[in-house]
Amino acid sequence: MIVISGATGALNGATVGHLLERISAEDIAVVARDVVKAKRFADRGVAVRHGDYADPASLPGAFDGADQLLLVSSNDPSADAVGLHRAAIDAAVAAGVGRILYTSHQNATPGTPFRPGRDHAATEQLLAESGIAWTSLRNGFYLHSLNMLMGPWRDTGVITVPGDGPVSWTAREDAAEAAAIILTSNGAYDGPTTLTASAAPTFEDIAMIASEVAGRTVKREVLGEQEWLAAQIAQGTPDFMARFLLGFYQAARQGDFAGVDPLLGKLLDREPHTVRNLLTQPAA
Repeated sequence: MIVISGATGALNGATVGHLLERISAEDIAVVARDVVKAKRFADRGVAVRHGDYADPASLPGAFDGADQLLLVSSNDPSADAVGLHRAAIDAAVAAGVGRILYTSHQNATPGTPFRPGRDHAATEQLLAESGIAWTSLRNGFYLHSLNMLMGPWRDTGVITVPGDGPVSWTAREDAAEAAAIILTSNGAYDGPTTLTASAAPTFEDIAMIASEVAGRTVKREVLGEQEWLAAQIAQGTPDFMARFLLGFYQAARQGDFAGVDPLLGKLLDREPHTVRNLLTQPAA
């Protein structure tokens, strides 16, 4: 059986959809903090179980019988992500899970300025020490994040950032489909497994693409870090979130997201989605 945590979220929820195209619903169980939100899976014959990383006692039963467990990473910047992941991994050990697949990130390194990368590195170490077979899905930085990070560029003609560097912007929907393929690969992928788009444009490159899409000049503007932080806070971004985002730009500037890998395209048997694909979609 394949057990999917965080199934009511966009990433693992999409993976369940792809799994249902490949295997029987009877071979899938989903875990959610709020089982009511998982009704769409129950309606298709998928077993729905309650489980919450913050309630470790709920997890061994939620993971019971899992030949493979897809463990979604915590996306709450204010949470102790590593502590939550440790609770889930310990529960997987207790439940006798055969393999853990963990939604990691391409910059899973202890020295990165981007906090999630440090959390992913620590979690991968926990997986390596767990005694369970594991696969770390090192997804590229999610492409849809550009909708927020680029700001109101369609109105202003300017993309304002506190630093620039190459980023292998990777579509969440592509990563979800690849996860389903890997889950049904009979353990063909072990350990760190990088899944990225085929290019890593900078914000300067993205401004050029945006100019072509919009039919007018779009410029990239680089502010000093303190000036950018002040502007973010002035427009209502909480201080901790602004500093969290600054870590992304600092990591991009030092090349943490620059790597690209052909595996995602090979798994999908097509070219992964690109920045141009995103920018040519109707504005939200």
